[in-house]
Amino acid sequence: MRIPTPLLFVLFLIFTACQPAPQSEQKEVADLILINGQVATMDEKNPSAEAVAIKGDRLLKIGSNQAIQSLANTNTKTIDLKGNFVMPGIIEGHGHFSNLGNGLMNLNFLRSKNWDDIVAQVAERAKTAKPGEWITGRGWHQEKWNTPLDRQVLGYPYHDELSALTPNNPVILNHASGHSIFANKKAMEMAGVSKETPNPSGGEIVRGTGGEAIGVFEETAMGVVSDAYKEYLSTLTEEEKLEKWYKSIELVQEECLKKGITSFQDAGATFKELARYEKLAEEGKLDVRLWSMIGSKEENLEENLPNFPVIDAGNHTFTCRSIKGYMDGALGSFGAWLLADYEEKPDFFGQNVTPIADIQQIADLAAKHKLQYCVHAIGDRANREVLDIYENVFKKYSDRSDFRWRIEHAQHIDVADIPRFAALDVIASMQAIHCTSDSPYVVKRLGEKRAKESAYPWRSLLDAKVVVTNGTDAPVEDVDPLESFYASVSRKRVDNPTPFFPEQAMTRLEGLKAYTLSNAYAAFEENQKGSLEGGKLADITILSKNLLTCKEEEIMSTKVLYTIVGGVIKYKNSH
Repeated sequence: MRIPTPLLFVLFLIFTACQPAPQSEQKEVADLILINGQVATMDEKNPSAEAVAIKGDRLLKIGSNQAIQSLANTNTKTIDLKGNFVMPGIIEGHGHFSNLGNGLMNLNFLRSKNWDDIVAQVAERAKTAKPGEWITGRGWHQEKWNTPLDRQVLGYPYHDELSALTPNNPVILNHASGHSIFANKKAMEMAGVSKETPNPSGGEIVRGTGGEAIGVFEETAMGVVSDAYKEYLSTLTEEEKLEKWYKSIELVQEECLKKGITSFQDAGATFKELARYEKLAEEGKLDVRLWSMIGSKEENLEENLPNFPVIDAGNHTFTCRSIKGYMDGALGSFGAWLLADYEEKPDFFGQNVTPIADIQQIADLAAKHKLQYCVHAIGDRANREVLDIYENVFKKYSDRSDFRWRIEHAQHIDVADIPRFAALDVIASMQAIHCTSDSPYVVKRLGEKRAKESAYPWRSLLDAKVVVTNGTDAPVEDVDPLESFYASVSRKRVDNPTPFFPEQAMTRLEGLKAYTLSNAYAAFEENQKGSLEGGKLADITILSKNLLTCKEEEIMSTKVLYTIVGGVIKYKNSH
């Protein structure tokens, strides 16, 4: 039977209407859209927007409310941001992941205003501690106390008062910088410390006028007491130690997400920790993206390097492609290695904590295995020595480029060396909060001229076209990125309106970039994160105030509202 032509036409229309549109014509549908926001994208081609569309773990599109809402269907979740601030997920540029977690489980003295408060906290813990159990804590800093000490050496207290209240428990308290410790009498007895105990190379046992140890151990001398603590830890079962470690990782992830951090650059981990991190990533148990450095003090370093790099394990949640080194100590503990002597300690220049030959050897290993080298250098002498080593390696491998080697901290740089960072493409991996946190004693250590010209010289570095990043060095400082951002743009302490050489401050946009795109670049991850662009990972931080336009004094009252990692809301402020 022949079908009439008009009927054929009708059947054709019905058939074609039922067919799916070609893939190029299908409308992409978002899983989650954020509308009515003030969006700072950090994308120069599209710097601001109103809304963001997310599909799966990726950013789908950034644009106007109308454009983004057109990507929604009945299954799309929509969040009305009501004018709040949207930025790329904050990247902690330099911290100590497991140490921060461990610190969250122990006594914390970052906010302690005097030695009496610290003694009281330790004495309270001793009331519930078993005899022989070690009491640990971190965060004290003698330069930040508001009450003078009756007895002191270089501003450090004597152990007597603390020891009298803790006769049955060894106590070891880490300085905020991580470059000295305080020990009580019990801990020193267990470590065999006496007047005759010599200073190790690169360290100092601080002593009273009679040669007795007052309780403070700087730089490599920390090992004198910490080795005794390690012996105690060795008596714990592997199950006890692992349980404690995994608990610390849970705590640090919760802390980061609560503070808007979506990625964390971990400044030195053991091979055991790196293996655990990779396993957690593959099991989907890392809520914060982790980028770790191999600790250069690891045994069998060279033998293990063929196992690296590890890149984007567990769907972009774990990467290890760098080695951490240490050239000197910290300014607060007189460990920063300087070109000229300390104002307070004539003829003393600080500590070179790792022999230069060893730093050079590891630099060669890093280059051989195509890994980044990230060397801790705080003093101007330390920074110069690291730049010299890097320059020699780059000449040796002149056929390669884009090393992206970093100097971690880069706090005090001789003016003549600032252009060298740019010439060598060395990244200044800095922590703005150190500037304002250290400001009460920087001039005392360096003198007015050096403090003004070379201390935390962000403006000078940025003007020289150097990549400058930001972080907190947690647990040395609180991991709070808002306080470090505030320091970068104001050069002020939260508790003091007087800025520290404000001519070196960053602009708001530079401060935001240091915590996002620059940190991503410093980890070879700028194609995946650091800006809000279609196709990148959907890592987003949403805040209550616009960091680019709010009043300076409002920065520290800004609240984290949402932390989104891979398109998943990992933290929501219930208030």
